[in-house]
Amino acid sequence: ALGELESCGASSEVVRYLDHPLDRAALLDLIAKLEDDPADLVRKDPYFADQGLDAADYTTPEAVADLLVAHPRLMQRPVLVRGDRAIIGRPKDRVAEFLAG
Repeated sequence: ALGELESCGASSEVVRYLDHPLDRAALLDLIAKLEDDPADLVRKDPYFADQGLDAADYTTPEAVADLLVAHPRLMQRPVLVRGDRAIIGRPKDRVAEFLAG
């Protein structure tokens, strides 16, 4: 996604959320801007399963925020924020569409 941003000439700020995890308020703000379903912000990878988590329990903004505070590595990435809008930048072609809109 970073390469896509650069090729479009867009400036960006990279947030290393594993080094500086977002707090609950910041996550809720991000989720409020998100054009995707809040549950899509959660990676359902082997770590998710290893923790004994159930995707059905993480569908509301509050539940997603609480989960990501406890397990920041489960946050889907990249997330692009522009003003009051945000998307998950997967697949890559969404990045150009988002920047154009």
